[in-house]
Amino acid sequence: MTFQRARSAEQREERRRTILDTALKMLDEMPVAEVSLNELSRRVGLAKSNVLRYFESREAVLLELLDRALRDWLAEVAGEVAEGVDPDRPAPERAEAFAAVVAHSLARRTVLCDLIGAQAGVLEHNVSTDVVVRFKRSALGGLDTMADLLRRSVPEVGGEAVSVCLLAMILTGGLWTHCRPAPSALAAYEADPALAALHLDLAPALQQGLTLLITGAMARTGRSSG
Repeated sequence: MTFQRARSAEQREERRRTILDTALKMLDEMPVAEVSLNELSRRVGLAKSNVLRYFESREAVLLELLDRALRDWLAEVAGEVAEGVDPDRPAPERAEAFAAVVAHSLARRTVLCDLIGAQAGVLEHNVSTDVVVRFKRSALGGLDTMADLLRRSVPEVGGEAVSVCLLAMILTGGLWTHCRPAPSALAAYEADPALAALHLDLAPALQQGLTLLITGAMARTGRSSG
């Protein structure tokens, strides 16, 4: 694919969308760490210097994809939570059901999890303050949306909902990296079965962690109101 020079605002916006869509297709083929600006430029059909006219770095492209993926996920998971959490069940069961829905929903979205896992250590580097501010403001809105979902399902978390959801996303990123062990780590698990407890599967590990976060918040809210 090759492009003529974008002259109008509509053409420039189309170029941005093409770069983002191409990068997203690359993430279906390879992890975040292997997405290079050179390959992205080649696939888009632009010189690297021209891609940098629309995005200031590879990380800026991926950070915008993370923002888009988070918004798409939040729109979808709302329906999954409504279907998967019975409001008539006791609070501990609702907490576990919410954790299960969110954990399995995230685990199915491998590109999103990979981007979350790279956010703090990779994507927020080599970008300007303005880019990070835009992303963080959008992320705050997404965090409030997720917290509202949690409060509707488990109102017993009270004012701890935002903190729970923030820690849940951080937990998702950390678990994602641990659930993708290096070949040497896989060999270690095979060589010593006693190490099996350290070999985590994302969905159940995330569900357990989220359940602990939510029930801990419920207990804390209960103590503060008692």
